Amino acid sequence: MAQRSDPFERLLGEAARAGTYPGAAWAVGDARTTLSAGAVGLLEPSDPGGPALPDTLFDVASLTKILTVWAVVGTLVDAGKLDLTAPLGSYWPEAAGRPLAGATAHHLLTHTAGLPLRANLRHLYGSDPQDVRDGVLAEPLRHRPGEAVAYTDRAALILGYLAEHLTRQPLPRLAEDRVWTPLGMTETRYGPLAAGARRRCAPTEYDAESGAPLRGVVHDFSARLLGGACGIAGVFTTTADIGRFLRHLLVPVPGTFSAEWTAASLRVHTGPLIPPRGLFWHPAPGMEPAEDVWAHFGFTGTALWVSPASGRWAVLLTNRLRLTRDPDPLTRVRNEFRTLAFR
Repeated sequence: MAQRSDPFERLLGEAARAGTYPGAAWAVGDARTTLSAGAVGLLEPSDPGGPALPDTLFDVASLTKILTVWAVVGTLVDAGKLDLTAPLGSYWPEAAGRPLAGATAHHLLTHTAGLPLRANLRHLYGSDPQDVRDGVLAEPLRHRPGEAVAYTDRAALILGYLAEHLTRQPLPRLAEDRVWTPLGMTETRYGPLAAGARRRCAPTEYDAESGAPLRGVVHDFSARLLGGACGIAGVFTTTADIGRFLRHLLVPVPGTFSAEWTAASLRVHTGPLIPPRGLFWHPAPGMEPAEDVWAHFGFTGTALWVSPASGRWAVLLTNRLRLTRDPDPLTRVRNEFRTLAFR
């Protein structure tokens, strides 16, 4: 645990007491070690005897896109099994003859493919996973690929489907074998969590169907519809495991995605289009381009950053959805946290 004089503990503890979130865990480090780590607040507001701990498991929401899809795609590119610039319809039978046929994996990674902005999977396609897959791949595009940047969960969902097609393996197995195991990420997994892990998991939003906050079950409705595991969301993990992942971006560990993949991803690929995008990563808001800080955020209240230029990484995990959907209070805390981490 961090000392009481730790500025991260002061910042995040004050935010917990102010009701920004029930609990939070953080870690900040460089290529060699973790410089600051700890936890503040409670797992569950109604249980004052249950503190958040450094090894608390959090539903990391869209950080799944980085920890799973981006990383797995990197291993496929490294192995020569995926050409990012080839039209999807030229090598993927499910995409051939459909609106998505002319888009590329590069368009998906930069959120420029023209996909619909919202998932709306059950409303549009029902609850059968194959019907959802067919519907997503057949959906008309909003604009021609490459014309505009617009963040959408569908990009990660489709890239997950593509990775499964190219390997004939399910995405959770790909992530475990190609990324999490080589990096020693033993706490990282897709849900639903087993009972033992669920007890140390931070709950998210109240769920009317179950009559309780979601705990050990993914918050994202699209991921729940698809059994809890897809490219959009579904991963539960700890700050320590994400630290292992982010340290690999600075000092690569053999056996998973390469330094070349990281370097290619952490640069702007969208030219003059706004907002600028790398490959699934984006420049951290509030930082100058020369500072070279890249980020990704998750709806449940999670965030990670890495800066090759400064050799620094940071992760902040909270369960702010247990209290509110208002993003503004956490955004302010997150910005201050990032400033501390990369000053």
